Parts: sequence; structure tokens; C-alpha cells
Amino acid sequence: MNVILKKGKEKSLLRKHPWVFSGAVARFPQGATAGAVVDVVTSAGEFLGRGFYSPNAQLVVRILTFDKAETIDKAFLKNRIATAWAMRANRWDSATHNAVRILHGESDGLPGLIADRFVNVISIQILSAGFEAMRNELIEAFQELFPECSLYERSDTPTRALEGLEERTGPLTQNFNSPLVDVSVDGVRWLVDVEKGQKTGCYLDQVDNWQEVGAICNGADVLDTFCYNGGFTLYALKGGAKSICSIDSSEEAIENVKRNVALNGFDEAKLEVQCADVFAALRKFRDSRRTFDIIILDPPKFADSKGHVERACRAYKDINLLAFKLLRPGGYLATYSCSGSVMPELFQKVVADAALDSKRVVRMERRFMQAPDHPVAMSFPEGLYLKGVLCHVE
Repeated sequence: MNVILKKGKEKSLLRKHPWVFSGAVARFPQGATAGAVVDVVTSAGEFLGRGFYSPNAQLVVRILTFDKAETIDKAFLKNRIATAWAMRANRWDSATHNAVRILHGESDGLPGLIADRFVNVISIQILSAGFEAMRNELIEAFQELFPECSLYERSDTPTRALEGLEERTGPLTQNFNSPLVDVSVDGVRWLVDVEKGQKTGCYLDQVDNWQEVGAICNGADVLDTFCYNGGFTLYALKGGAKSICSIDSSEEAIENVKRNVALNGFDEAKLEVQCADVFAALRKFRDSRRTFDIIILDPPKFADSKGHVERACRAYKDINLLAFKLLRPGGYLATYSCSGSVMPELFQKVVADAALDSKRVVRMERRFMQAPDHPVAMSFPEGLYLKGVLCHVE
């Protein structure tokens, strides 16, 4: 079955971009159901790629291969998963680094599929109708490649509705025992809840940034905002922070931070927690003239689409401006955005504007991005969603 593109709409596919939007299609295949494997061809009938069809979505085809000879079956899935895992072999260590992303969707050639490994539990997120249709083959492929692991499904994201799919979670294998997994990276431990935790159970995209920022925290008074389960908090304490104030609007997150600090045997007297709106908390610190040596801003996504970018930038500027005013001379701001629609250059400009308005002398010392197990295919720049900068304030 073929999806025929309008004339001139093949340029992105020739550059190996894996998305086909409905507006680029001249003729849809008759009788093709959601999740069917289809070929995408030019207006002249030339093969461009093969992928999963989703007739009711704006993103109508997700390309899995640009090789006409490849068949989309269990062997294909197994090979892609094995290749992705091999690329991360130098990152995984069962004792010292046992929380790693196995699959990162488009950048691993499997658009609409995410998988994270936490010790011997693999948490899978199915986002496309195609992988939903091949769910059994997918489970078998993971079982054959990782026989020591249990599988858990976290397909509970609202984006599934765009594919006409209902949300679903639960064990995929009988050897699944507990939703709580004790993971460790570089000597720091935390509990991952694959049943109730964010996304697949835990954000792993900031792991390397946790370590980098933690390394400059020795003797510092640190403020960790939007702390979630305490990634930055834990590594700041490991790095020798004098004190740390961790803020999140979720009571559950705050309890998890305290639990993870205790799990590592860190000095709990150094930890102050606040369950509060971060914007409001920062304004209270400003009004009370409380200051810090290091401030970490790691907010949730402010822009879900390009239409929300302007509003998001106002929020980013507001929060960064507040942070700059709370830093002591010689202090550092580590600030991040996970809004994919906000490009790195734009985010840097927003931070620069906040620095200017703060009337502080600010220098950028480094840029941050997502961890290496969240790679970005050069043909898919949208895969770069996490960006950040480390700023030094005089």
C-alpha cells in the first residue's frame, strides 16, 4: 500500500527525516488501517521510505526504514533494539550505572517507541499505532534480547490519543515483581517507581548534568527548584554542598527527595524542603533578601507547541531574572528548558535578556544538553529538546 506525496513534498524524506504530515499527501491508501505498514512514494511513484500509517493523525506516517529491501517484522525490531543497546554498552554497568535509556524513538530509528532500563526492569512507552499493532512482536523481541529483565508498559501519555489509542499501563511479563527499583549512577542511589513515576518512571536525560553541577557545589548554599525526585539535590550533596533547599509543587516529589537523601546516607540536616509554587517561592526569597551560591532551574515544559513559544519565553525570562537577583557574587545559575519548540539559541537569548535586566555581570561558562543515551539524529533536529546553560555571576 502506497502513500503518494504531492509534487515537491519529498525533500524532507530525501534528507532522511522520518515524519510525513497529512498536508504533504496527495493520495492516501484505500483500506489501510491504523498501524499498517505503508510505503511512501513520490508523485512519480519513486520509493522514499516505509513506515507506520496513522490515518487519523496529522503525523500520518512515521518512517522506519529508507531501504526498500527491509521488511518491518520482529527480526527488524530486534535488530534495531540490539543496535541501540550496543551503542550504549559503554554507558551501562550493572553495579555503578544501572539506569540507561535503551531506545530514544526517532533517533534510534524507531519513531514512537521509548524504552528505559532500570537495573533489570525495562519500562516501555508505545506512542504510535504501528508499535501498538506489533505489540506482541515487540515484547518477544525484548524478552529474547534481555531474558534477565522484566517488562513494564507505561503507555499512559495523552499523545496516544492523537493515534486513536487509549492509555495503558501494567506488567508485560510474569517475572515483574515490584514497581520500585533501586538504581545507582556514580555512587548515588535513588528509587524509581516504574508504575507511578514521571514518563517511564524517571527522567534520565539530566543524569550527566546532575553530575556536572554537583561537582561545583562543594561548600555552597544551593537552591534546587522543580526538584522532582531530587536528582540535582542528591549530586549537590554528594559534591559537598553546605546546604540545599529543594522546592517542588508536588508533596509526593518532596517526600521522594527526603527518601532518596536518606537512602544515600547524606546529612539530612543540610536539606531544607518546600512544597510550593517555584515562582512564588523565588519572589519570597527576593523579598526577604535570601541569597544562594548556586541556583538550579529545571522546570517542566513551558511550551507544548510552536504556538506557545512566546508565552513560554516570558515565563523563562521571569524565572531566570528572579534567580539572577538571588545569586551571591561569584555564584552560579544552572538553567534548563525541556521545551522542544524553544530552540537552544532562543533559550540562550532569553537567559541573556534576563541577565541584562538583572543588572548583573553574567558570563556563560558552558552549555548543557540531554544525556548521550538520548541521542539526536542529525536528520531529526527535533530530537534535541533539552538545553541549558551554566552562568557565572559577578
